Amino acid sequence: MSGGGSGAQTSGGDIARTLDLLWDTGPRPSRGPKPGLTLERVVEAAIEVADRDGLGALSMRRIATELGTGTMSLYRYVPGKAELLDLMLDRVQRPAENPADPGDGWRAALEALGRAALALYRRHPWLLEVNQSRPILGPSALDGMERVLARIKPMGLSDPELVSAIIMIDGYVVGAARTQLYQEEAERSSGLTDAQFWEAQRPALEKAMTSGRYPVLAGLSEDTFGSDFDHFEFGLQRILDGLEEFVARRAAGEGA
Repeated sequence: MSGGGSGAQTSGGDIARTLDLLWDTGPRPSRGPKPGLTLERVVEAAIEVADRDGLGALSMRRIATELGTGTMSLYRYVPGKAELLDLMLDRVQRPAENPADPGDGWRAALEALGRAALALYRRHPWLLEVNQSRPILGPSALDGMERVLARIKPMGLSDPELVSAIIMIDGYVVGAARTQLYQEEAERSSGLTDAQFWEAQRPALEKAMTSGRYPVLAGLSEDTFGSDFDHFEFGLQRILDGLEEFVARRAAGEGA
């Protein structure tokens, strides 16, 4: 999973400790002061805070408040916020219990991957705030990768090319998800709906279109910028079309 930018938060604290927590290979915490508190519940509470208020609101103190316990009790389960973020990343990537039929083919697998990734970013917009260029891999991330690779292996590509196909889909989805998030943030901050925003520009744009300076733009159909066209789906299908052609050429022995 990619995401993040120049101002993104970076995951990763104590790598060895995080891996112990992800793979349940480290020492278990002693009984804490709050019965029923577990690492899983701490991670879930952190995700709930980030989903609701963004990563900027995430702190050990805030999570403790959500759980109704003392801040220090959380350190029985996780060393700190950096390690907690890695656990959150792996938790939200946990594959669905009922994956699609492997017999659907590699194109259906990548199509499903793209749609599922967009839905993931929609559920957890804070993922776009995290630099995941060097992820610490836990069971959820590897389970998901294993499932996808098993389904696209019949493409007949080299292993690096198979991974590149997944990276290609994810990179496309990240861009689309970020665009949607920015649109929603602009609407909230400005108080204007998308329709109101463009309506405010209509007089100036109509004048520009009748000036003769922009003949191609002026000749576009009325539905060109309508909300009915699914730009995400159009782009996803064209990427898959390109991969399909590449796979066919490779099968025919034409090389890259």
